[in-house]
Amino acid sequence: MAKKSAIEKNEHRRQLAKRYAAKRARLKMVANDETKTAEERFEARLRLAEMPRNSAPSRIRNRCQLTGRPRAYYRKLGVCRILLRDLASNGQIPGMVKASW
Repeated sequence: MAKKSAIEKNEHRRQLAKRYAAKRARLKMVANDETKTAEERFEARLRLAEMPRNSAPSRIRNRCQLTGRPRAYYRKLGVCRILLRDLASNGQIPGMVKASW
């Protein structure tokens, strides 16, 4: 089980990224637009730099939904490898069986 603070910090990052997504996209569009003047593009980049760092989507860490484990995360199922094996062994994931040969 991951530390509660790490899970909460990641959840806070998700909320910030959601809140600032529209503003961040607008500023990035202006900053990368070649038709704008250099001053406008520079101003947009400065405004982007002033935004909270945790509002960037790249700072969000994928974590297991049940344990909060940050490593060996399966995006399709939203769980870590350890829980995936346990759930598959118990037959709780449809269509997944443990290999034996």
